[in-house]
Amino acid sequence: MREKLLVTNGAFGRWSILGAAFAVGAVLSPSAHATPLQDPYGTWTLQGENDAVSTLKGTSDQYYTSGLRFNWTSGTDNLPQPLHDLNAALLGPGVQRISLGIEQLIYTPATQHTQLVNPPSNDRPYAGVLLGTVNLINDTDLSRSVVGIQVGVLGPASLGRQVQNGFHNLISDTPNKGWAHQLANQPVFQVQAGRIWRLPVVNVGSVGMDVLPALSGAAGDYRTYGDVAATVRIGQGLQSDFGTATIGPGLDGTDAFVQARPISWYMFAGVEGQAVAYDSTLQGNTVRNNSPHVSKVWDVGEIHAGLAVMWHGVRMSYSQVWQTPTFTASRSGLFNYGSVKLSVKF
Repeated sequence: MREKLLVTNGAFGRWSILGAAFAVGAVLSPSAHATPLQDPYGTWTLQGENDAVSTLKGTSDQYYTSGLRFNWTSGTDNLPQPLHDLNAALLGPGVQRISLGIEQLIYTPATQHTQLVNPPSNDRPYAGVLLGTVNLINDTDLSRSVVGIQVGVLGPASLGRQVQNGFHNLISDTPNKGWAHQLANQPVFQVQAGRIWRLPVVNVGSVGMDVLPALSGAAGDYRTYGDVAATVRIGQGLQSDFGTATIGPGLDGTDAFVQARPISWYMFAGVEGQAVAYDSTLQGNTVRNNSPHVSKVWDVGEIHAGLAVMWHGVRMSYSQVWQTPTFTASRSGLFNYGSVKLSVKF
């Protein structure tokens, strides 16, 4: 078995796993109970992310190059009794929801290597991931807790090549030529949990400011990590939601919102730090010795900034993300991508 499978035996691996376990345990501890606004409507969300969609100079198919997500989140307190009891047992008292979704993420080597039939072995492997997600969500006035699972496939069955090169053909762009060397098919699974707190800071007239600290983690053969984040928001109707998240690692289940006023809006900026014990998209297939792989970076940081607007049951948001290198041979410096999310209530 290749050395990459023993990553958790190193000092960084042990501490990263401990960090992930601490995050999962901490978010499941009881929080102060309060009853937020009831919301009878489900929320449908479509989210897209791309390294070419950026307020800065974007890249063309490099590293994390595309993410697509479609998700449904239920209204409040209408779960079947077994799920209601499980939610209460895991997350404590609060207003309950369930969230179901599907997402696809696509990864490629650096831009200058995407036209090579044989990409270099020290660059990020071609990889596609297709995941189904089930989350239980529990809200109080000042916190949102999430616990769930992700199950799916890594490799050609995720249809990463077909989606990327099919879109390139549609816009008359050059297809990427190294997909024959993508990671092989492999089932992937992870358990995830997180909690975000909403801490009001100040209100001046109808404009407020708050801070959203968050703690999350996941464990599985897809990714194993612990994550700490904090976001500052300024706007109107901040009690409408708990911020907006990207598709990748970090707190999931933030699509649900309530319409606290006819028009709610906020600008936000935040930082995030991840302790990464394992990432299959970098370290390769779990049980194949000849799988393409690179050495991951165990500590990854991100900066987020953007804008969200809610109007008559519709929320639109844009996030700009700057990310530190995720593997040791990365040449990108601060990698950046854009995330656009549309949520609609029915």
